[in-house]
Amino acid sequence: MSTSVTAAPGAPVVDLDLADLRRDPYPAYAELRRTAPLAWVPSVGRHLLTRYDDIVRAEKLTEVFSSREQGSLLLRTVGPNLLREDGPEHRRLRAAAEPPTRPRQVRDLWAGAFEKNAHDLLERIAGRGEADLIADFAEPLAAANLALVLGLRNATADDVSGWSRAMMAANGNYADDPGIWLRAEEATRAIETAVAEVAETVRHAPDGSVISSMVHAADPVDLAEIQNNVKVIIGGGVNEPRDVFGVGAQALLLRPDVLERVLDEPALWKRVFEETARWVSPIGMYPRQLTEDHEIAGVTLPAGSRVALVIASGNRDDSVFERADTFDIDRPHRPHLAFGGGPHFCMGAWVARHEVSALAWPLVFSRLKGLRVADSTEDRMEGWVFRGLTALHVTWQSA
Repeated sequence: MSTSVTAAPGAPVVDLDLADLRRDPYPAYAELRRTAPLAWVPSVGRHLLTRYDDIVRAEKLTEVFSSREQGSLLLRTVGPNLLREDGPEHRRLRAAAEPPTRPRQVRDLWAGAFEKNAHDLLERIAGRGEADLIADFAEPLAAANLALVLGLRNATADDVSGWSRAMMAANGNYADDPGIWLRAEEATRAIETAVAEVAETVRHAPDGSVISSMVHAADPVDLAEIQNNVKVIIGGGVNEPRDVFGVGAQALLLRPDVLERVLDEPALWKRVFEETARWVSPIGMYPRQLTEDHEIAGVTLPAGSRVALVIASGNRDDSVFERADTFDIDRPHRPHLAFGGGPHFCMGAWVARHEVSALAWPLVFSRLKGLRVADSTEDRMEGWVFRGLTALHVTWQSA
């Protein structure tokens, strides 16, 4: 399959500035959905598919919209991995890695340690009266929990979060910044060393972790495959829960009436999580490559065409979500796209749901009395391939 790096015949060509997308992609997405739901964007080097129904259709047609994209930034960053596989190879790798992330395992194996990690981090900051909830709480919590689930007993939360930032920057490095590639290479080499050490240990002493599960998989998985897939999991496993936590916490702090309701009715934390993930999707798009000619959104794409399934746009599609640009925990339930769909549905979704909605938000809002947003120019929403708050500075009553 050859790669097509030009517009498909008949596809509208739309010039979008990457800096504008990083600041706020949603106005551009709304215009694309309205006028060009499948458009070639030269700055991105692919066709953007932006309507909800078209994205859902494409996610189901894995035999046409293939994850095995040539020239993939993810492949360049981490090597062959389950996110860039389809069919039997994807199922083999996923079956090996997934068991420790299922709802029952999250509850029975990890929930207690997740709660301790959250309490420990809150204990460090509670007396200060001010903090950046992203850098001081959400990111180290996600990293510590992820190290536990993966089995990386030889890595600190700082290691994991640093590795994640380096690789996620590379996965979105459409500007081809050489410094970003260098930092990603350093991170991936460190991960390979750490995983090799753990794999040797759990071969003789299984511990229920993802690395242990892959080492003892029914269908053999070799060390390089384990290393590459741990790299992939480290990327999304820090990024997604951190960014959902930050966006949702800020949304509630700016809407005290909604926050009061949620505090009075803790069952609503689940709704807050799903609405936050829909409203500002932490992963904004997935790349795909066509295996054959295919018509979608009124355009026939030739085999080899590069496509982005822009799930952040699908999650703001007004034909599916009324007042889609509004944060509303009472909206009628419709499945959002934030965790993908089909065979590539996010493996860590249940981990993220538990650590954020069952633990992190309730503990933060109950422990830090009088919590409010501080006035800080550092607190920005940023990104389009991956989107979240750069910081969330808050103050509270520290007594």
